[in-house]
Amino acid sequence: MTIPPRHIQLMDTTLRDGEQTQGVSYSPEEKVNIAKTLLHSLKVDRIEVASARVSEGEKQAVTRINQWANQEGYQGRIEVLGFVDHTRSVDWIVETEGSVINLLTKGSKKHCHHQLGKTIEEHVADILETVNYALVKGLTVNVYLEDWSNGYQDSPDYVFSLLDKIKEIGITHFMLPDTLGVMSPEEVFENLTDMITRYPSLHFDFHPHNDYGLATANALAAVRAGINSIHCTINCLGERAGNASLAQVAVVLRDKLNMDLSIDESHLVKTSKMIENFSGKRIAANTPITGADVFTQTAGIHADGDQKGDLYKSKLIPKRFSRIHSYALGKMSGKASLRKNLELLDLDLSEENQKKVLARIVKLGDSKQTITTDDLPFIIADVLESKNYQHIKLLNCSITSGLDLEATVSLRIDIKGKIHLASGSGNGGFDAFIDAINKVLKLHDYTLPQLLDYEVRIPKGGNTNALTECIISWDCEYKTYKTRGIHSNQVFAAVLAALRIVNIQLHEQDKT
Repeated sequence: MTIPPRHIQLMDTTLRDGEQTQGVSYSPEEKVNIAKTLLHSLKVDRIEVASARVSEGEKQAVTRINQWANQEGYQGRIEVLGFVDHTRSVDWIVETEGSVINLLTKGSKKHCHHQLGKTIEEHVADILETVNYALVKGLTVNVYLEDWSNGYQDSPDYVFSLLDKIKEIGITHFMLPDTLGVMSPEEVFENLTDMITRYPSLHFDFHPHNDYGLATANALAAVRAGINSIHCTINCLGERAGNASLAQVAVVLRDKLNMDLSIDESHLVKTSKMIENFSGKRIAANTPITGADVFTQTAGIHADGDQKGDLYKSKLIPKRFSRIHSYALGKMSGKASLRKNLELLDLDLSEENQKKVLARIVKLGDSKQTITTDDLPFIIADVLESKNYQHIKLLNCSITSGLDLEATVSLRIDIKGKIHLASGSGNGGFDAFIDAINKVLKLHDYTLPQLLDYEVRIPKGGNTNALTECIISWDCEYKTYKTRGIHSNQVFAAVLAALRIVNIQLHEQDKT
């Protein structure tokens, strides 16, 4: 008979502990929307939404969350941090139509004696008074043993004595925080194994912090020790270095320990972006699971391996998280990277044209770190219409412009093997370039044709670092020519388009 995997509860505290992140404060409307997303879309087991008695705005938000949760069948899954203050926190939660209090108690001797200035007996008496009142009011009571990790290390007898005195008073979850994020995975496993062995009838939660960057590893160690409830936040929000990342913990527990979880992974990225927008805290592009670049291959050898048999793939496939695999284009690109992007665009190029496009991509990669699939049609169009005439080559060009100042240009240019230096000025960088190059072209009995139209655009998506495409229409006597320039700088895109018309006409001039 197959034993089903253990179910691990994830309790998300983005709205309470996550709001202790420097500079983060959610409006009541934002709190309500986040709570709905966490429970309804992401399917988190429990959420901690606030601290009692903080503000009137907080009270309004918690009331709205509880009203919605009670109507939608999520009653009992909304939790609020409360304090050992007899009636005050309990009454605040009851008035918000809540049903769960997470009572903050002192899990270390130092906190009890120095912060509260009380003996353990006095602290326990206050806890009993508050817990009894909460139970009478119909609340479910969980307790945090604040600073438990240091308390267990420095004064284990205090921790055991505290638990012995409160273990049978009606508490549901005993929540063990690594408040300062000081534990290693080995310490987490050993200490929690001891706690579970000593108190097998108690339901322990583990609440990790990320000060050493070990929060996810510590959550893994806690589950291995037998813990069935882990606390997390979205995007690792929290005080100092933050809490454990819900996305990382969920995926690691599924993939490495084969645990059963309620989380809908397809909503991890959407939820992460929502929290980014509401908190104002952006995650790094290489953040595991949810970062913008984590499913992007840059090296050509990786794209080649994927094309020849998925050689660089793991369980972390993008489809699992409602994402797609992409292959970055730049100076490290190879043929396989280009082919993967051409497949996405449903384009087919000859081997010769693929080589030309790849050469252009590598060259552009020196001025722009990565080139996206959206940039690729611009490059292809530019390469395919290029005749590679080299009558005129721009060797160097410096353009200076400023607000309410005339733009100036200095350039070094090769025309049919002869090097020229020139400078110019004008109303903007491109106008200054035209002034400078016309001075040189006059020496070769050539003048730029009249400009009829000038169009600049970037690919869809509106990224500020996108390639710029400049298309210029020229009046060449009885014929209109259109030339295109591609560059990450829009002025130089126009410069390249201008050089192309010069090359075309100098070539025709030579033929004549």
